[in-house]
Amino acid sequence: MRVARDLPFVGGLVGLALAVALRVSLAGRAGAGSPTAGVVFGTALVVLALVCGLPRPVLNLRQAGWGAALAAVLCVVPAVRRVTMGGVAEPEGMLPLWSAVVAYVAVAEELLLRGALFERARERSGDVAAVAVTALAFALLHVPVYGWQVLPLDLAVGVCLGAVRLAAGSVTAPAVAHTLADLAGWWLR
Repeated sequence: MRVARDLPFVGGLVGLALAVALRVSLAGRAGAGSPTAGVVFGTALVVLALVCGLPRPVLNLRQAGWGAALAAVLCVVPAVRRVTMGGVAEPEGMLPLWSAVVAYVAVAEELLLRGALFERARERSGDVAAVAVTALAFALLHVPVYGWQVLPLDLAVGVCLGAVRLAAGSVTAPAVAHTLADLAGWWLR
């Protein structure tokens, strides 16, 4: 019986690894800049979240407030970097497409990690384990696209997203935080 109980969690982690491999394969040299790879990756994560038992997200202003507050904290480093080092220019015509893909991928990552997998880990091992395992998965999923240097920062961000998930009681708050931080982080870099 234990195998059946753990299958959604283990299957979700294996599926996440396969989705990351697919994203890297599709993106090629474009890396995180490939809209097609981003959409395919995001869709794979949404499907995985649904298959793994995504709890129904709570949609209200309290959740959005938690998310916006964490996003503001997460944007401190990119803001300081922009002020001290200047920004990076992006092709103007790509902003709407890029924004949509980034938002979709951020929400998809949260639906799987702080939604379905968080709940499965919490049921099995408690709150601390849920935060730790999903933070580690979050950090590791970014390594193939951005390199090992992102691991410490993404691990810390994953812990913050997990903590706000616990405090707010729903995946909505970390999804809002992740989306706003990614969008603002691009503008601030």
